[in-house]
Amino acid sequence: MTSAPPAAVLWDMDGTLVDTEGYWMAAETALVERHGGTWTHEQALTLVGSGLERSAEILQEAGVRMSVTDIIDHLTAEVSRRLAEEGNPFRPGARELLAELKDAGIPTALVTMSLRSMAETVAGQMGFDAFDVVVAGDDVTRPKPFPDPYLQACALLGVDAADTVALEDSPTGVRAAVAAGATTVGIPLMVSLTGAGATGIWESLQGRTLQDLADIHAAHRAAHPHPEVNE
Repeated sequence: MTSAPPAAVLWDMDGTLVDTEGYWMAAETALVERHGGTWTHEQALTLVGSGLERSAEILQEAGVRMSVTDIIDHLTAEVSRRLAEEGNPFRPGARELLAELKDAGIPTALVTMSLRSMAETVAGQMGFDAFDVVVAGDDVTRPKPFPDPYLQACALLGVDAADTVALEDSPTGVRAAVAAGATTVGIPLMVSLTGAGATGIWESLQGRTLQDLADIHAAHRAAHPHPEVNE
């Protein structure tokens, strides 16, 4: 039997749709070093998936003598510049899967902790009208790992989170999507997702289809018919 498709598919951006984590790390390293500090790859990995305010506070602790707002604006401008110059560095299979979802009429949301300005840059470089809704870091009060960003996206789409599939690359993002009640697929990039609670982990989106999303969603709903939302 063919599984019914999810009501919507919710996409994380950095590391899931586009491989921008290296852009962020380069910008962080240059900023810390400019202020006389050091920033290791291991330190950079701790920020993957985190809200920008918390990331900025950690960079302050590493010696950056700027306000949280100025750090966020600086990093966002640096990553946005590279995106504008080099285009979207799509993760394998991501754009193709999104195009299939749009062709099938499946609602989609981009749910990111990056600023809306950057999210709109990425969305604008997709080559088609990829997302029905964008929820960015400056649109929510509580960032991932709280469920708020995903719940907000679902409210805007008019769907129940339990009827959706979320795609994430970080433990922080996975926890947010799981807490919202979504079937959550992890596609690891920089850090391991073991133990984060994902419904399933795929090495890549390469070759993945709407049917794959429908199947994992159906299996999850069968195993968890009454998901609870943790707020």
